[in-house]
Amino acid sequence: MKAATVKELKTELSEYSQKDLVDICLRLSKFKKENKELLTYLIYESQDESGYVESVKREIDIEFEQVNRKSYYFMKKSIRKILRAAKKYIRYSQNKETEVEILLYFCQCMKTFNPSIKKNRVLSNIYSRQIEYIRKAINKLHEDLQYDYGLELEEICK
Repeated sequence: MKAATVKELKTELSEYSQKDLVDICLRLSKFKKENKELLTYLIYESQDESGYVESVKREIDIEFEQVNRKSYYFMKKSIRKILRAAKKYIRYSQNKETEVEILLYFCQCMKTFNPSIKKNRVLSNIYSRQIEYIRKAINKLHEDLQYDYGLELEEICK
């Protein structure tokens, strides 16, 4: 079965009644956890973006506390998992400010992580790639926000 394009889906869904759309959304939420998480964000959390960012930061904190520090191999796997989750939450929001805030916080947590990420090349590369990604995202923001987030980024990079 070939999936329809977004445009085709949009035109088809515009013909459905509200009840049918609710049924489709509920059915869609039963298939994948990500679909349910996205619907939860859209329905409950999209109105309070700052609260959403804070909840993501708390989750990142919890995950960093649970990282297995026995070897760099386990640390790499755990940090990649945290980064995947953070990127998923950024995708849900689609807000550039949210993206910058979450990635800045992730990098801040990585920098203060013990043992130091500087002792491992892969972890250092993950950190530096995210810093570059943040720089690119900052350039897409309003000038005032660029300045504020630029200061935060420079503080983290010190």
